[in-house]
Amino acid sequence: MDFTPEIKDKLHQLQEKYTAMGQDMASYLDGLLYADFLTYWDYIHLDTLLSLQSPKTPFPDEEIFIMYHQITELYFKLALHECTQIAEHENLTVEFFTARVKRINAYFNALTTSFEVMVDGMEKEQFLKFRMSLLPASGFQSGQYRMIEICATDFIRLVDKSKREELSTATIEEQFENIYWKFGATELASGKQTLTLKQFIKKYAAQFLQLAKDRSLTNFSSLYHQLQANGADVTALAEELRKLDLYVNVEWPLSHYKSAVRYLEKDPVDVAATGGTNWQKYLPPRFQKRIFYPFLWTDEQMEEWGKGWVLSVLKTLKNKD
Repeated sequence: MDFTPEIKDKLHQLQEKYTAMGQDMASYLDGLLYADFLTYWDYIHLDTLLSLQSPKTPFPDEEIFIMYHQITELYFKLALHECTQIAEHENLTVEFFTARVKRINAYFNALTTSFEVMVDGMEKEQFLKFRMSLLPASGFQSGQYRMIEICATDFIRLVDKSKREELSTATIEEQFENIYWKFGATELASGKQTLTLKQFIKKYAAQFLQLAKDRSLTNFSSLYHQLQANGADVTALAEELRKLDLYVNVEWPLSHYKSAVRYLEKDPVDVAATGGTNWQKYLPPRFQKRIFYPFLWTDEQMEEWGKGWVLSVLKTLKNKD
């Protein structure tokens, strides 16, 4: 067959590419000639992916629980992929920043809207039985979620609200000792750190601290202020950051709160979460007041942060039961 000008041009470009790398193009063409065609299932390692569910009990709904958490972690990986692109961009523009935050918001929208699977997608009786085989593992131990938080804001915003002012000029190490989620993994009776928290800190503390230092000037809050100071129009970016603030600090925790109320609230005594954590005080956004971008909200909005959402959801779930 005759080669079209387009094919000849591409062959010429390939020759230039391999020559520049000191490689023999003919050898690579041999590899292409003998290689099998790619399939969808091989490309995404489908068989491996579908084999990664290993329930600990015979209850069918445990497999739902496992798969949903695996899906969640894949979405978190997508979000972190965008975080890295933003932080490490050599010539960051508002347009690029905004587009990537918009992608992250799309991931969190998918997560929050699909969380009904965890609220109504399992039988309560099954969940309360198989959950006991998971101790002390807990969704609290999602390291990727904590990394997204670190990438999204100044580290001081992740310090427990009772300590933020006091530690505003402290080192990252000192701030980390008072990070908000440590207060949400305490034993209900003694107030000591749970095994869940101890495991989590042992695995991730060094990684979290390094990331916090790496992102001290390239977290979303810092980058927003840098672009604004350079005269960029940050209107669209501000809107996406507000959405991100609500998704991560209100909608996502509230989704878990709805699930906890559905499965763990029990008169007259509430059932402890799998890690023994005080979920009643840890999950509601109105208690934590975690706000990534206080400069994008009014005082009234911050004062009422999460209140309406939590109260309305709690009332709805009680009525359903």
